[in-house]
Parts: sequence; structure tokens; C-alpha cells
Amino acid sequence: QVDLVESGGGLAQLGGSLRLSCAASGRTSNNFAVSWFRQAPGKLREIVAGFSMSTGTVYYGDYVKGRFTISGDNAKNTVALQMNSLEPDDTAVYYCAARDGWISTSVQAYDYWGQGTQVTVSS
Repeated sequence: QVDLVESGGGLAQLGGSLRLSCAASGRTSNNFAVSWFRQAPGKLREIVAGFSMSTGTVYYGDYVKGRFTISGDNAKNTVALQMNSLEPDDTAVYYCAARDGWISTSVQAYDYWGQGTQVTVSS
């Protein structure tokens, strides 16, 4: 069983920055991916960014490219999401998710989820 604990989030103004962190415990696989998803009210959960703990490969959703950066520390089993140039449309609950295997953009592919952290961007 993998447990994911998120930290960070909160309130930011338009153009501001926030940093999210996800700590994974109980991991047993070397081929392990950690991704961030978000879900705004009335919308489907969507992938924001993903990180492969074994290769360092990253993935970004089109709407965050150039603004968000995902990074990981394989030794510490942590993944961070640096969010810059925040926009009101970034307002959502952000979830850390993990799976044994490669990065996937599908919500259904992930076996482990954090509790979610609220990010609110005001204009």
C-alpha cells in the first residue's frame, strides 16, 4: 500500500506562484510514476503534470506548459509541482496520484491518491 501526503497549496493572486509537494511512502516498485491532477467544480479531473521516478521523464498538460514545473527526488520519494504565472482558471483541488508503471494521463490508471489540496487564484 502506497500512501501519498500532499502539502502546499492555498491562495494566490493572478500571476503569483505556489508550490505543491507530494511525499510517497510504502513504494515497492522501481518503475513508479507520480502525477498531479486537478479538478475544478463541475469539471472532470484532469492531469496537470507527471513524473517518472525511474527515468525522470516528465509530462505536462498543454494548459500548464511553460508555467508549471514538476520535479522529483527518487531517494526521498517526493515530487514537487512549482506553479508560476497562476491564472484564475488554475483554481481547483489538486491531487497527487501514483501508479506502478509509466506516466499515464488517465485517472483510471492510478492506484494511489492523496487527499487533495485546494489552490485558489484570485484576479
